[in-house]
Parts: sequence; structure tokens; C-alpha cells
Amino acid sequence: MQLPPDKKVYFLSDFHLGVPTPGKSREREKLIVQFLDEAAKDAHTIFLVGDMFDFWFEYSTVVPRGYVRLLGKLAELSDAGIQLHFFVGNHDMWVNNYLQQELNMPVYFGPQTFTFNDCRFYIAHGDGLGPGDHGYKALKKLFRSPVSQWLFGVLPPAIGVGTANYFSRKSRKAQEHVEESFRGEENEWLLIYSRGILQKEHYDFLIFGHRHLPIDYRLGAGSRYINLGEWMNFQTYAVFDGSSLELRSYTGKNDKIYRKP
Repeated sequence: MQLPPDKKVYFLSDFHLGVPTPGKSREREKLIVQFLDEAAKDAHTIFLVGDMFDFWFEYSTVVPRGYVRLLGKLAELSDAGIQLHFFVGNHDMWVNNYLQQELNMPVYFGPQTFTFNDCRFYIAHGDGLGPGDHGYKALKKLFRSPVSQWLFGVLPPAIGVGTANYFSRKSRKAQEHVEESFRGEENEWLLIYSRGILQKEHYDFLIFGHRHLPIDYRLGAGSRYINLGEWMNFQTYAVFDGSSLELRSYTGKNDKIYRKP
């Protein structure tokens, strides 16, 4: 796809709306909406690369309460002709057809490739990719099965959503004082995964979420591994202007981005 002049492509991930408290989540949601308002001035396409919500489950006639500011803004952007794409994350893997029907936003459950102005993009949320983490990979397969989704859907929303939110907040609280840092080339699974992809095919940019640490890592031969970070601490996003891509913090925390030139 050739971008029109002065139009850009934006990439965001890991909003985790719903935690750690309703008040903090609401503040973060308003900030994201503010960002989207500004991005709408020159956005051609916006990629939401997973974990938009800390938990999401669509019953046949019920969707989770809340997030109306974000969903309303996305509907507005879609109606204005901005192309939206959503990648399912590990926290919102039980997305069904609500976002597609209401927002005209394609939903992807695995990696996808796109080309803008002859630059090739490989995009995925990132959970379950790369070596190791076999326990999670098995759990993901189980959770994504139609049987698991049906069994959870049998529960009344107040019980199902309430239980999921309880465990989600408990897990988040246990990790809230852990500061993200670069683990080294041999321990960054998505970096290892990216190198494997590039051995088979060239991409200019390999873009992921999930890791939470914003990373801009040059892999050689004109390729870059980009992790989008998250919006709870860093408020980071990437923007492609048709020729170059930049990873930035909306709140000025650019010093928190790990960069390898």
C-alpha cells in the first residue's frame, strides 16, 4: 500500500484497561483517547497490537462494562475512514466478533504482514512466540479452544468476569514493583524469534507488544525489532511516516526506551 502524502501509520499496544483500579484505568483511558485525537489529524492506519483490555470476554449478548471512551473514539476514527487493525493479546484473547461488527476493525489471532511504501512489516502481539514458555503455549491452546470458551460462557457474567478480574489484579499487583529491563540478546525471546523470521524472509520492521519494555533494536541488513512497550508506565507508540519509523513516548519518557543503534 502506498501512503498518501502527509499520512502516517501508528502502532500501539498494551493499554491493560481495567487495572490496577477503576480510577487509574479511567485516567489512562482518557490519555489514550487524547493521543488518538491528535493522531487522527494525520493517521491513515492505526494498529492496536494486543492487550487493549486487561480482561475481555464476549458473551453472546453481553460485552464487558466500561471502556466507552476508547470504544467510542475508535468508532469515530473508523467512521472517519481511518483504517483500524486489532491483534488479539493474551489478556483479551476471548475477542469474538464485537469489535469487527461495531468498529469495522479486522481482528487477528496470529502474526500478519503488511507493506507500506515498499517497507515490509511483520506484526504480532508476541505471546507464545519464540523459544521456551511451553507452559503458557499449552495454556493458550487450551484457553483458545471453543470448549473452554463455551464453558466460561456458561457462567453468569457477574461470576465469570468478576473472577477473571480478581486474578488479573492479583497478578498485576505482584508485578507492579518489578522494573522492566533489557535481558540480553540471548534471553529476549521475541528478539530471538525475529532473527529466526529474518533467516527465512526479509522484513524492514518486526513489531510486537506483550514484552512491556519499549525496545528499538537494529538487527542488521536494514531490519529493526520494535517492541511497543505499554501505556501503564511508558505511554509508548511507534509512528511510520512513509519512509522512517520512530518509537516515542507520548509523555516524554523517551529515556526509558531501550535502543540499540
